[in-house]
Amino acid sequence: MNSRYIVSYSAVSYSALLAAIASLPGCMQSRVDESRELHTKIVKSEAVVILPKPQVEGAAAEEGFMDCVGGGLAGHGDSAIAVRGHQEFLDSTFPWFEPGTAPSRPEAVEQLLTRPGLAEKVAQSHVRYIVWLDGGTRKTDGGGSIACGAAPGAAGCIGFGWWEKETNYEATIWDIKEAKTAGSVGTDVTGTSAIVGAVVPLPFIARVQGLACDRMAGQLRTFFSGADDTGFEPAPKRKTASAQ
Repeated sequence: MNSRYIVSYSAVSYSALLAAIASLPGCMQSRVDESRELHTKIVKSEAVVILPKPQVEGAAAEEGFMDCVGGGLAGHGDSAIAVRGHQEFLDSTFPWFEPGTAPSRPEAVEQLLTRPGLAEKVAQSHVRYIVWLDGGTRKTDGGGSIACGAAPGAAGCIGFGWWEKETNYEATIWDIKEAKTAGSVGTDVTGTSAIVGAVVPLPFIARVQGLACDRMAGQLRTFFSGADDTGFEPAPKRKTASAQ
């Protein structure tokens, strides 16, 4: 009776141990950078839209990552920031912010808004800031091997495999009211994941993209709340000569 009790207890403990190990995250390191050129303390009547930065070649930021950052940036309660859906904004201003026709510099927005009806559509959205998001995730290294097999009455895996991924995103912020670049926020996350074959495969997954989303959204919230621009002095406006 005692031996059956001990075996049962050991099996439960082993299962709990496996579950606890499998839930452990992989090892990750993160870095966030910010550059500011303008005051950006957003008010309740203003909104932000996150758009994929136009690419000459290659893929732009993934839609899922933009949605993740937008959700984290928006927040809730008194500190909520209005974030417009990127597809909704693109559809309402079509085709002027599509990858092939979007302005390449903020100064060109002023001229773009002279297009018939475009200024009214942007005003209806209350968008003041455009966040151009660029970046992605790539595998940078890896090694090891793991083998699994099955036989009558038994199955299992043995070995060790690992891989490293890096997620790097850059957000360039335009103030379309001032027709200037307000600043930029960048985040870089590296993480090492592994699978250990110990009868059953035990994964240790570094969710680098999820951490990058959290870091980017948090820093953008700080940027738009103006919490980090105390003592910041923007560059003086250039004087333009008036025609005589």
